[in-house]
Amino acid sequence: MEKRKIGSLEVSLAGLGCNNFGWRIDADGTAAVVTAAIEAGINFFDTADIYGGGQSEEYLGRALKGRRDKVLIATKFGMKMADGKEGAKPAYIRQAAEDSLRRLGTDHIDLYQIHKPDASTPIADTLGALDELVKAGKVREIGCSNFSAEQLREAAGVSAKSGGARFVSVQNNYSLLHREPEPEVLPECERQGIAFLPYFPLANGLLTGKYRQGQPFPKSSRAEDGFGPKVFTDENLALVEQLRGFAELRGHTLLELSMAWLAAKSAIASIIAGAKTPEQAKANASSVAWRLTEADVTAIDGILTAKAHG
Repeated sequence: MEKRKIGSLEVSLAGLGCNNFGWRIDADGTAAVVTAAIEAGINFFDTADIYGGGQSEEYLGRALKGRRDKVLIATKFGMKMADGKEGAKPAYIRQAAEDSLRRLGTDHIDLYQIHKPDASTPIADTLGALDELVKAGKVREIGCSNFSAEQLREAAGVSAKSGGARFVSVQNNYSLLHREPEPEVLPECERQGIAFLPYFPLANGLLTGKYRQGQPFPKSSRAEDGFGPKVFTDENLALVEQLRGFAELRGHTLLELSMAWLAAKSAIASIIAGAKTPEQAKANASSVAWRLTEADVTAIDGILTAKAHG
């Protein structure tokens, strides 16, 4: 599989999002998905302390025992774990990092990310604490999530002034159906050489191809579970049918189109798609093999633009 760079890290173009672990699948299910992902060429696993109330990290760490050196682990801190356990103040960052290291059963985190901005803490304080973790060898690279272009610029200025670790990645919501990063964040990533990591690249499963207009939602799906109701609209289902038709005319699936469209963006380093089964992990891995032409991208943008102005 193609590899791209996040700072000094060389990551697989298809990554594995681990938010299902400890929430929708158990430890054995996690191990099966992780094994399938590694066998399919995925080396980048993205989790967070909050996923499954800490169990995602635990299950991932268990599944990677004996092969930790073959993979890269990204995790996050900052969202509320318990009373007094949230945010990006230095003392809490140190505690959160130790907690994640323990749950993951490792001595270092490859990419440690602040899960969301913390308005109550100066970014200089946060970056200072993260730099200490890098210098201590507990973290290799640092990143952020849900940051705006302005916040990325502020952080870059602080790091340049201090000479400390800088954010090498930003992880925001981005897909064919959610294009908010395009006007500002993606260009800022290009300017700074920051890797962009899209989460919800398949729009909560709507872009996997398993949802059809006028048909009931599949059993145990995110839509049936009431997850992401804003995504599963009649308008989006109609757009998905158009995109499916475009892909199938070219001998590909909607899933492959969704991943290939993101892979065509130069700032994107790894596409973090979740999986509940080994089969889904394998499908996600193989989907990034399709290389879109400029004409393909233009045609897809035409479909999306027509929807936006329809």
